[in-house]
Amino acid sequence: MRSPRRCSRNGCPRQAVATLTYVYNESTAVVGPLAAFAEPHTYDLCEPHARSLTAPRGWDVVRHEGEFEPPPPTTDDLVALAEAVREAARPAPPRPPADDQDPPPGAPHTGRRGHLRVIPPNH
Repeated sequence: MRSPRRCSRNGCPRQAVATLTYVYNESTAVVGPLAAFAEPHTYDLCEPHARSLTAPRGWDVVRHEGEFEPPPPTTDDLVALAEAVREAARPAPPRPPADDQDPPPGAPHTGRRGHLRVIPPNH
């Protein structure tokens, strides 16, 4: 399953709930709800970092005034979870017999070492 997006601030392990975008031609930093997709030149922030963000001198900050909430799971998340559950429920494939077991009577003896197989010459 895909892990939730994390805060872009160095060392912050929290889940992102907001997206920061800089509008350079207007000298504005915009902090809004978490964008549906991570985009280049935007930054995902946790709630404490989204609330405490300051902009350089001469810049304005436009901040979402409502609550920042984690996004609900997407259908991609649900499909990934269903696939993981199906994979875990599959029976394990049968294991080949161990090489150190005696071969059945009448069967030629072959040795195996890693990916190589030693086949005895025909008598």
